[in-house]
Amino acid sequence: MNSRRRRGPKPNSRRALELLAGSPDGMTEAILLAHGFTVDMLADLIHAGLATAKIERMVAGDWPMEVTRVRITDAGRRSLAERAK
Repeated sequence: MNSRRRRGPKPNSRRALELLAGSPDGMTEAILLAHGFTVDMLADLIHAGLATAKIERMVAGDWPMEVTRVRITDAGRRSLAERAK
């Protein structure tokens, strides 16, 4: 057995990745924050290469705004799959 087995993401990070995996278009940072995730935890996922963040422009009513959309990466999907084994 491999004693240097890679460990998957922490439970809260795993929950965030599971939410992102279930959202083909990703989720906005605001929605993830509403789910109780912190900006620091999301930044950790992005820095680890498990998720990406992209600023998008949108209009709500007559108000233009920018939102940050977070998506899971292939590495994030692999991390979830490895942990499920």
